[in-house]
Amino acid sequence: MKLNYKRTILVGFAFFLICAFWQIYDVTIAMTLTSKFGLSQTASGVVMALDNILALFLLPLFGTLSDKKVSKSGRRTPFIRTGTVLAVVFLLALSFVDNAQLKKIERYSAVNDPATMELIYDEQKDAVLHTPEGVEYKLSDLYTREEFAKLTTDSKTTELNKFGREVEVNLYTRHVVPARQACAAAVTAENPAVVIVFLCVLLALLVSMATFRTPAVALMPDVTVKPLRSKANAVINLMGNAGGIIVLALGSVLAISKVKNAYMSYTGVYAIVGAIMLAALVIFLLTVKEPKWAAEMQQASAALEPEKEEPAAAGEKKKLSKAELCSLIFLLASIVLWFFGYNAVTSKYTVYAQNVLDKDATTTLLLANVAAIVAYLPVGMVASKIGRKKTIMAGVVMLFTAFFAACFMTASSPNWLMSCMFCLAGVAWATINVNSFPMVVEMCSGADVGKYTGFYYTASMAAQSLTPTISGIFMDRIAMTTLFPYASVFVGLAFVTMIFVKHGDSRPQAKKGLEALEDMED
Repeated sequence: MKLNYKRTILVGFAFFLICAFWQIYDVTIAMTLTSKFGLSQTASGVVMALDNILALFLLPLFGTLSDKKVSKSGRRTPFIRTGTVLAVVFLLALSFVDNAQLKKIERYSAVNDPATMELIYDEQKDAVLHTPEGVEYKLSDLYTREEFAKLTTDSKTTELNKFGREVEVNLYTRHVVPARQACAAAVTAENPAVVIVFLCVLLALLVSMATFRTPAVALMPDVTVKPLRSKANAVINLMGNAGGIIVLALGSVLAISKVKNAYMSYTGVYAIVGAIMLAALVIFLLTVKEPKWAAEMQQASAALEPEKEEPAAAGEKKKLSKAELCSLIFLLASIVLWFFGYNAVTSKYTVYAQNVLDKDATTTLLLANVAAIVAYLPVGMVASKIGRKKTIMAGVVMLFTAFFAACFMTASSPNWLMSCMFCLAGVAWATINVNSFPMVVEMCSGADVGKYTGFYYTASMAAQSLTPTISGIFMDRIAMTTLFPYASVFVGLAFVTMIFVKHGDSRPQAKKGLEALEDMED
């Protein structure tokens, strides 16, 4: 039994453009809200959580709607086509609103300009500001007007940290950036119309993305027979990573995240990303034959397991037995639990590394992503040999081991040891992630793939919406060192719930009809 890799890659272009969008969204929107509109970290966090909150309701909705869609181009393609075009339009519109705000704050936006620095000092010298570490200060207590005007993005000093080590501190990010953001906040408060329009366009953009995210993911099981879905999901994830990496490379070339470019216009950047999204859409529309491929999948499934023909073509739906329903519930609970553990670490590790380990978080997080990318295809192949449940449980054990070992890491621990733990976590996450979605859709008929895809995303998004806040409460009220014990507990609980999952593990039952699978047309 062979996976049609060419066909799967072409289907993956829909996920490619989705990940390309989210990469630029994550990089630029938070900076826009804080630097250009002067929103607090709390207010910015609320806005940034909108996509997860909307996902809880919209992803299942559009998944179900796509199940019921009837068109010449298929069930999923119309949503992917319309949603992508709308998203690109609203992304470009967002850049124009961003430019309108830049126009309003242009007197504060020049970087390394003494006259601008003097203006900022005059307006904020007696205001109570906060450093990124949360320490209160007044500019007038630290600098004279002339001293402040001389500060640039390269102005640095050294001081002792809480570990007694001498570290380099950037005075610009510590004292100038908060003052500049306070000026932007004053402009926004004086005339909030622009930020209101920005948030409205942002909402429309997020809804546009939500309209086709579930249909795009549901298309893979629509055109792939059940035993091959773990392998196919690995390819889809690789396509998504490719989209993210391309945009990440673009951001690196343009130095989007550099402090000196905090006030750059994003029109050109968004236009390039929009072009990448539209190019991926064109490739998808020209090459993916959804109705034909879905029909061939139905025929191949019937040949593989005649007694279990897929009813999707007739629009029939499968009613879960009591045992299957229990398995689905335990599987969704497992998804919630391991996302609670994993996302807590990924969202808080940067702060944890700085304050507890006195280490750079960038390298370890990058290694985890690289390890996951390398592991995607191998773990899909492993699952086709030993089954998805066993593969996932092995991944959960690896993830628990990595997080539990990290509980004992301190500032004196060697950097390579934490890097090894994160590499293990990356492989573990790939092992879990590649196989969990196919297990969910394994339990439904083809007529309900979009609905069950929505179930999967509801579980994962609910966890991602809640765990940063809950883990943050533990870190604030007990100690920052609770992060990895917190993650370990939830991952351990996921292993327990997975024990009770008895369905969703599809493997070939017989050799009958395999020729039909191998001869499916490109």
